[in-house]
Amino acid sequence: MNTDLIQSELLDGILTVRINRPEKKNALTTVMYGALADALLRAEEEPGIRVVLLCGSSDCFTSGNDIADFINFPPTGSDSPVLRFLNAITNATKPLVAAVSGAAIGVGTTLLLHCDLVYAADTAQFQMPFVSLGLCPEAGSSLLLPQLMGHQRASELLLLGEPFSAVRAEQLGIVTAVLPQADILQAVRARAEQLAAQPAAAVRLTKALLKRGDAEKLRETALYEIECFLERLASPEAREALQAFMERRKPDFTQFD
Repeated sequence: MNTDLIQSELLDGILTVRINRPEKKNALTTVMYGALADALLRAEEEPGIRVVLLCGSSDCFTSGNDIADFINFPPTGSDSPVLRFLNAITNATKPLVAAVSGAAIGVGTTLLLHCDLVYAADTAQFQMPFVSLGLCPEAGSSLLLPQLMGHQRASELLLLGEPFSAVRAEQLGIVTAVLPQADILQAVRARAEQLAAQPAAAVRLTKALLKRGDAEKLRETALYEIECFLERLASPEAREALQAFMERRKPDFTQFD
């Protein structure tokens, strides 16, 4: 899928993939998910691409799903664009580097768990409000988050769904380092160039070894999360949460057990 909302540029072995919908806080539509999946698959197929650099705009990485689009075009199976993207980023063999500015909400946070280097601007804010929307975690996050930070801290982030800062994200292991907002793109580009100059086969092998111990369990978890997620989409709680979001009101979950 091609869309101007996802921009790709290949330079010196680095494929920069930019989410470019700033007027909508880089909220992701079905078409955008398809374009992201295609960009990651392109990186897998082209030998000249050694590193993928993911970024958004200067004031927002991504606010997660475009709720209206998500309601109208929910994922229905493994070939849907959102699931193609999650599968592509989970199984990427080449290094993924992320530069995060502004908001990284929902999948904007969970996709970072599959990146090898993650740099956040000091103004970045993270949030995983899946439960608040009547949904459940995705992208293998129910496995990866407890591994990173322990059960209690992961539970706090997922069950309460509250925003947290870049400094907190670094403390929890989601972020490699926090950088000044003004310097982040230049600094992350320099890191990507350094990585691209490394022996490519050795980089890919090392990434595979780092992930080898949990690879099968991650695949199983991600697939089960998808099944649960699709079930939750049809639940009364999710319908109430998403409708309340669209109507800009507080959801009422008291009617549900």
